[in-house]
Amino acid sequence: MNNIVDGRELAAASRRDLLLVGAATLLFFTASVAFELSEKVLAWTRPWERYQLDEIPGTLMFLALGLAWFSWRRARDARQELRQRLAAQQRLAEALAENRRLSLSHVRVQEEERRELARELHDELGQHLNFIKLNAVAIRGRTAGTLADVHDAAVAVIEVADHVHGTVRDMLRRLRPVGLDELGLAAALEHLVQGWRARNPETSAQLRIAGGLDRLRENENIAIYRLVQEALNNVTRHAQARSVTISLDAAGDARDGDGPGGILLTIADDGVGTRGGRDVPGLGLVGMRERVEALRSHLAIESGAAEGFRIEARFPRAAGVERV
Repeated sequence: MNNIVDGRELAAASRRDLLLVGAATLLFFTASVAFELSEKVLAWTRPWERYQLDEIPGTLMFLALGLAWFSWRRARDARQELRQRLAAQQRLAEALAENRRLSLSHVRVQEEERRELARELHDELGQHLNFIKLNAVAIRGRTAGTLADVHDAAVAVIEVADHVHGTVRDMLRRLRPVGLDELGLAAALEHLVQGWRARNPETSAQLRIAGGLDRLRENENIAIYRLVQEALNNVTRHAQARSVTISLDAAGDARDGDGPGGILLTIADDGVGTRGGRDVPGLGLVGMRERVEALRSHLAIESGAAEGFRIEARFPRAAGVERV
């Protein structure tokens, strides 16, 4: 759209310049007639006839025609180059849109695979572990005080089953947000932040949610949850922060023109920040940006040495999710 507007403005400027040249030419002709410029030039050059000065006007006219032809050729080449550039930009925009759709499709497939894997771990492995533990508990109860070796083996089996249960729970938590499907995004975020507080008691974490989250799509729920999850992981690994604030405003930011239905996610900490300024490299942040841009949204990152770290994700009204 910007290219089309620029092309129209360029064409309008060209027309204005052409009208200006025509008006100036007409004005010069009027002045020449009024002052009989040609007769005066002829009278002025007659004493120097031997130098053929009277041929200068014709020569200048031919030069002007040659320059006009040269300008026409260059303008034609410029228009052709402009058309090629606009076509290349159009192809680039289509390629970027296709890449965005592929990225979104990849995220969807990845989350679906995680959901299926979490279900399999819960249904298959979890049930078998429960069966093993129940049998081990029964063996322990029947052999207590009689068969010491069998009793100890049963206790060991129970301990191993409990350990595997804990490992499976951690895997399920990483694969699929706890309670996201059953309880919704708000409950899943609260559970995430609560678990993070338990693991990082030295850092204060606050979660504020404004507006309803019921109408958010699956892609939006996953994107927001993963953004908060990755940001908290970065705070743990790098920030050395005393506090982190997570704000999710589902009513939109009026200053940004999103209006009702827009989503604004802000994550800020008071840690050490970075020396690299706003454009901070990192695979985690690259993944954040890809998730947000796949939803036709915007991610802003601000940081500075001793100024903390701030991530702001803006999802437009009606959260423009592409269908793949």
